[in-house]
Amino acid sequence: MDAEHLRMALLGFPDTTEETPFDEHTIVYKVSGKMFALTDYREKPLSVNLKCDPDLALGLRDEFPCVVPGYHMSKKHWNTVILDGSVPDSQIDSWIRHSFEQVLKGLPKSRRQEIEAQLEQGVVSRQAQSDPELRELLKKTI
Repeated sequence: MDAEHLRMALLGFPDTTEETPFDEHTIVYKVSGKMFALTDYREKPLSVNLKCDPDLALGLRDEFPCVVPGYHMSKKHWNTVILDGSVPDSQIDSWIRHSFEQVLKGLPKSRRQEIEAQLEQGVVSRQAQSDPELRELLKKTI
């Protein structure tokens, strides 16, 4: 997975923002203000930290060498996925969605239901909607 595909996948959800709260290089992706992913696009190989169900996190680490405990994160709830090409993009896309859904589960019920309805309608983040290039990329994959 390249940087463009990663960014597209991370911004492909409703109410998602892309922020730099830690430094100018660490990009954090949030849903309703809650972090579900972070990356530094300068890294080689590229990697992304994703929130994960604790039992699934352990299983993924056992099965995939490119999945390691979350760097600078709670090792119980976060994995770092090294995007070295050893796992199909579709699998990484599903892990990104799982991360988004893990955070979504923790939101207040009314907000969660709003976002779930938007997901069903195929709504993407406002940032993706306002970026013409990203919007075109999303159209090709959705």
